[in-house]
Amino acid sequence: MALKRTPLFPMHEKYGGKLVDFGGWELSVQFSGIIKEHHMVRQKAGLFDVSHMGEIEVKGEKAEDFVQYLVTNDAKKLNNGQVMYSLMCYEDGGIVDDLLVYKYNPQHFFLVVNAANTEKDFTWIKEHAFPGVEVKNVSDDYAQLALQGPKAQEILQKLTDTDLDTIEFFWFKPDVKVAGVSCLVSRTGYTGEDGFEIYISPNGAVHVWEEIIKAGGEDVVPVGLGARDTLRFEAKLPLYGQEIDKDITPLEAGLGYFVKLKSEDDFIGKKALLKQKEEGLKRILVEFKMVDKGIPRHGYEVYKNGEKIGHVTTGAHSPTLDKAIGLALIKKEYSEEGTEIEVMIRNKPVTARVMKNSFYKKQTKNKK
Repeated sequence: MALKRTPLFPMHEKYGGKLVDFGGWELSVQFSGIIKEHHMVRQKAGLFDVSHMGEIEVKGEKAEDFVQYLVTNDAKKLNNGQVMYSLMCYEDGGIVDDLLVYKYNPQHFFLVVNAANTEKDFTWIKEHAFPGVEVKNVSDDYAQLALQGPKAQEILQKLTDTDLDTIEFFWFKPDVKVAGVSCLVSRTGYTGEDGFEIYISPNGAVHVWEEIIKAGGEDVVPVGLGARDTLRFEAKLPLYGQEIDKDITPLEAGLGYFVKLKSEDDFIGKKALLKQKEEGLKRILVEFKMVDKGIPRHGYEVYKNGEKIGHVTTGAHSPTLDKAIGLALIKKEYSEEGTEIEVMIRNKPVTARVMKNSFYKKQTKNKK
């Protein structure tokens, strides 16, 4: 079966992207090199093609009530023009997906979901939609670019008359002209840096990409999937299928902040999550750093005193922190900071230590 291509595929070819199959999409894992791209985003700026992400529109008189029921976070607290990170759960508290919720107004929401989950998510949302609410998969109507890094605003500002200072962290404007093309622009991202995500008609995507590259000069590079993963990981941002999935709840994943358990409003999975909180968590996601030499990887087993206590969800050598770190879902009794654990690397137990607040700290612009 042929791989799907984004409207920006010609840019992957032009800029020498190393193409791979990513969940059925033909995308670049790297352009100039993962480490170089990673450091450019941390120090200057990087441009990402994230057009494979899914977009789902929810409209209707009861749109806000439905979104409030659908997701774990509190959609009713959103102002018009605000964005919210949230999760969708199954009845048992396992996670359907994580997503961004954009609120145009109480009758119009825009949900951005993970590429590999788009069809599954769309089916799930349609199945649970309230009468009179229209749910539409509009993924084909959009290309999406992400411009991330400390110089992102300076570069993008050259291409628009909109004062980008007026778009605060996790807010958006739906009608920004970028290089003459009408776009939705939000101050959001998946890197731990300040930056913007730009939603655009597919036929304007190549033009805007080229204009951003031109405006950025030596301060911007195209970035592939490889650095996208290392950037999100060292900023401790979860990835579906690793830190979160159908068998992991938001509470276990350390995402309780995004779950409105105290709200009077019901949502799918609330009963199961309340029960889990009352009974106490049996396992929890922890940060760790390697004490002995070795690189932890997704799926590696974690042991303590010869007993298997969990597994690594993501691990790598962090380019910014210059050390081997990881996230692991383990039995709660071993989650105290400073606890030594063993990660099985090539069938050998390698010592690691549970840490707290040791990952890269987000550099976000928020004047509120």
